[in-house]
Amino acid sequence: MSFERHHKTLLAKRLEEEPRRFIQVLYGPRQVGKTTVVSQFAAQTRLPVHFVSADAVYGDAQTWLAQQWSAARLLLRRLGAPEAVLIVDEIQKVPNWSESVKREWDADTRDGVPLKVVLLGSSRLMLQQGLTESLAGRFETQYVGHWSYAEMHAAFGVETDAFVWFGAYPGAAALIMDELRWRQYVLDALIEPSISKDILMLTRVDKPALMRRLFELGCRYSGQIMSYNKMLGQLLDAGNTTTLAHYLRLLDTAGLLAGLEQYSPQVLRQRASSPKFQVHNTALLSAQQPQSFQEVRSTLHLWGHWVESAVGAHLLNYAISKGAQLWYWRNGDLEVDFVLAHQGKAVAIEVKSGSGRTGSGMSAFVATHQPDRVYLIGEEGLPWETFLEMDPGELLR
Repeated sequence: MSFERHHKTLLAKRLEEEPRRFIQVLYGPRQVGKTTVVSQFAAQTRLPVHFVSADAVYGDAQTWLAQQWSAARLLLRRLGAPEAVLIVDEIQKVPNWSESVKREWDADTRDGVPLKVVLLGSSRLMLQQGLTESLAGRFETQYVGHWSYAEMHAAFGVETDAFVWFGAYPGAAALIMDELRWRQYVLDALIEPSISKDILMLTRVDKPALMRRLFELGCRYSGQIMSYNKMLGQLLDAGNTTTLAHYLRLLDTAGLLAGLEQYSPQVLRQRASSPKFQVHNTALLSAQQPQSFQEVRSTLHLWGHWVESAVGAHLLNYAISKGAQLWYWRNGDLEVDFVLAHQGKAVAIEVKSGSGRTGSGMSAFVATHQPDRVYLIGEEGLPWETFLEMDPGELLR
């Protein structure tokens, strides 16, 4: 049996054990296994399933969606089953999909048709817009994020050093013994489609070349704070800071590159802060570097940079999946690498991995903001290998 992520168990519980109540929406970055999750469910469930993808729909896409809904209703009637499930992959490819879904879902609700519905999409921005505009109160979401070290180790036997460098894309795991082939796969099959299909085809971007350069810059400086004015100096035809901030948000919604904001009780100060670049997956950082795994691993300050990015990615993916918040903090030369907050608790985290950075702002942060707990990950603290094995939520308990 192939490896099963916990999302499949949760999906099966909601669809098999609960009455028809909400549309189930699974969303997350490209190539993290969303389709595999629902395929595993479809292969094991007792419920009849009509499973289709909108990825290659041509012509009248809205009519296509109505046709698929009708096919699922017909399956339900012909089998005489008490319930059935319609699964639509890549739903954001259907123009005005949320209005069509609302119409069909409400018709089933009105007519008492026990058809349950699962929607999948890789564009978090497009899905959120459609859900909030037309489907309020009719859905619940499940974020299918990047794989953790524990998952990659259990499924593919990946060890911690390899995880830090090669990241967490399951489809690329079989290629890590051939680094050049792995690198080309990540560039061509993961990064390029994420930008061209999940952002540029679905969102207005006036300067796509600028967005690509911003992504490359952010990956190169993952784990570092950079002001928008400094970005303007490094990017040709960069426009203005508002454009860069918008493009960074788009890259974040695609599960590629985040710009963490500075922690402050004043929300306006958070929004005005210089962003701290953070890749969602260290494969995005490694695939664009000229150095090899062995070259970086044997150079202490370079390897420390990768370890810090891996720690940040682990925290970031936890924050997105659990609805937590992740920030950094800085006051002058004093800095705290990460501040993780969830359900009224906040913890401050410093990463010390041999990257060459010196100084710490932990004492100043504690005196100013009184976090619930403080942690040191790396030298003289919690080993980074141990942290990558953990659920980051343990830090908040």
